[in-house]
Amino acid sequence: MPEPNNHLTLRPLRTPRAAAIAGIIFSVLLSMILVLMRVSVETGRGLNTGASDAISLAVGLVPFAGIAFLWFMGVVRDRLGHLEDQFFSTIYFGSGLLFLAMLFIWAAIAGTILTGFDLDTGVLADDRSGYAFGRMLMDEITSVYALRMAGVFMISTGVIWTSTGVMPRWLAIITLGVALGLLVGMGFIFFFWWLPLSFPAWVLLVSIYILRTS
Repeated sequence: MPEPNNHLTLRPLRTPRAAAIAGIIFSVLLSMILVLMRVSVETGRGLNTGASDAISLAVGLVPFAGIAFLWFMGVVRDRLGHLEDQFFSTIYFGSGLLFLAMLFIWAAIAGTILTGFDLDTGVLADDRSGYAFGRMLMDEITSVYALRMAGVFMISTGVIWTSTGVMPRWLAIITLGVALGLLVGMGFIFFFWWLPLSFPAWVLLVSIYILRTS
């Protein structure tokens, strides 16, 4: 009888080219989430109207946006390969995961507000101060924590790209510029309404570049 072949051919795993599409999916989903929340909760419309449907849709999209962002982080890291630096990689992973955590908390608060109104429990339906508190808490999480963590994520990415040259310099400069805007611009009312959309726009730009050059 022939002896079984115990020698297996091991092949290194390669990131699929289509994985870059995850960044495009994330940018589209996050843009939709921000716009839907903006035109419903933050504009002060009553949640007993069609605004509740918009909030429900936005909250339901958040987990899928988070999954796509994790794939995007993996694609960006794959571009570095053996050039990866442990110091900046720690900041890269930490800020990215903190951004996701803040995004999920933000969505959980929105879902809690929506549930309170839909169930008509009296906790929020008859207490406008509770609704106002929820809105202020969501704004605080977005402007102070989530988007600033996104800025730190972009700074670490831009510094890595500048040091290693794995991405073009013009893209690294754009990355650092947008990151600076997220870090300091969120404190100004003039920038607050459109600046959060700059992060998904940056992810879209990076994803398209990686998809075309991979």
